[in-house]
Amino acid sequence: MSTHYDLIAIGAGSGGLSVVERASEYGAKTAVIEVGELGGTCVNVGCVPKKIMWYGAGLSHALADAEDYGFEVTRGKLDWAKLVAKRDNYIGNINDWYQDSFLADRKIDLIRGFARFVDDHTLEVDGQTYTADKIVIATGGHPVIPQNVPGAEFGITSDEFFNDLDERQPRKVAVVGGGYIALELAMLMHGLDSEVHLHHQGRKMLRKFDGMLRRALRSQLDEDGMQINDNSIIKSVEKLNNGKLTIFYDDGSSLSDVDSLIWAVGRQPNTFNLGLENTGVTVNENGTIPVDDEERTNIEHIFALGDIIGKAPLTPVAIAAGRRMGDRLYGNKPNRKMSYEDIATVMFTHPPIATMGISEEEAIETHGDAVKVYNTDFVPMYHSLTRHQVRTHMKLVVLGEEEKIIGCHMIGTGVDEMMQGFAVAIRMGATKQDFDDTIAIHPVSAEELVTMR
Repeated sequence: MSTHYDLIAIGAGSGGLSVVERASEYGAKTAVIEVGELGGTCVNVGCVPKKIMWYGAGLSHALADAEDYGFEVTRGKLDWAKLVAKRDNYIGNINDWYQDSFLADRKIDLIRGFARFVDDHTLEVDGQTYTADKIVIATGGHPVIPQNVPGAEFGITSDEFFNDLDERQPRKVAVVGGGYIALELAMLMHGLDSEVHLHHQGRKMLRKFDGMLRRALRSQLDEDGMQINDNSIIKSVEKLNNGKLTIFYDDGSSLSDVDSLIWAVGRQPNTFNLGLENTGVTVNENGTIPVDDEERTNIEHIFALGDIIGKAPLTPVAIAAGRRMGDRLYGNKPNRKMSYEDIATVMFTHPPIATMGISEEEAIETHGDAVKVYNTDFVPMYHSLTRHQVRTHMKLVVLGEEEKIIGCHMIGTGVDEMMQGFAVAIRMGATKQDFDDTIAIHPVSAEELVTMR
């Protein structure tokens, strides 16, 4: 006999947990199905552990800067195992909170196991069946390893980086990729004193970002001494008896004595093994699920949200979409829909990148001469005393006579924190004049955004 719910979410990541949370607040009988750790990618092998490691790398930079401020600093060796243990303990506490408080307090049932559709209304988990009036697919994605490179399996992805590298810090690391995951991992390991070799394999770094951000980050990478291989293609990987890897390239060269090869070359949605062929749900060839403006699939009562819909694969987006869905379905708020435009995001490189809206290149392609750009770059006060010079770059992209701000792009110390407030203003339709009329806070880097000429 099946157990019936008002709503079941498949996947206890950011999106799935958010929709059952909000629905339960309105009195709906809800359940969430999860085969792995609660919290999904973000909590366990993504945003949260990455940010902790990012802080660690930042402290490494700060210790070097302290000497330039007059402190006598004797820097010891990083205890990698201690850092990882404290990181994992922090994540474990979040997992416990989800189960003991978040779900229990809201009377949300947790069903452990892998869910497969039996039909449009029925799910099977370890031999048990469950039915629901509404089903939300929120299964997220997973990083991929190339299938056409012999020995590629000797490398790892971001999942294993945060799960398996516990006891010993890899001293020589090869990172493959040109997106934000590759650059974040490469820069945090470089900051923690590993020898890092970054491979772009002929692809443009951060190709969807504003060109100013790409150029500024590349300049910082070069200044920091990151070893970058732009064009050589990895042909094969060999694992030696001592556990070290040798990477062979198409030009005949090689890189030896590699402790860890990290593939950051893309992610795929977790939709292929859900039994969707037993339903009428349409699935794209790449595994994403097309949805309407309410995250509804072509089947009226089945929804999808988060990374698997291929719109904006960001944790806060999945959370917002899930909560809005709960409001619509059970809170009598039919107009609570997720907008996938003007989403601010931060990339935790060193220094961080914050970006919102469209790039200068995209704006000009779309709007032509109606676009105007304001730029500034400077050495922030903090780095005016340090040998390690980290410049800050800022850009506003504006449109038309009223100069409505349609793009804001920054790289530099502190931009990760300052973007949130400016994102509110830009989302409300702020113009350059609105920024000009805002009294600057002095002396901070953020004042440059309201004093640009």
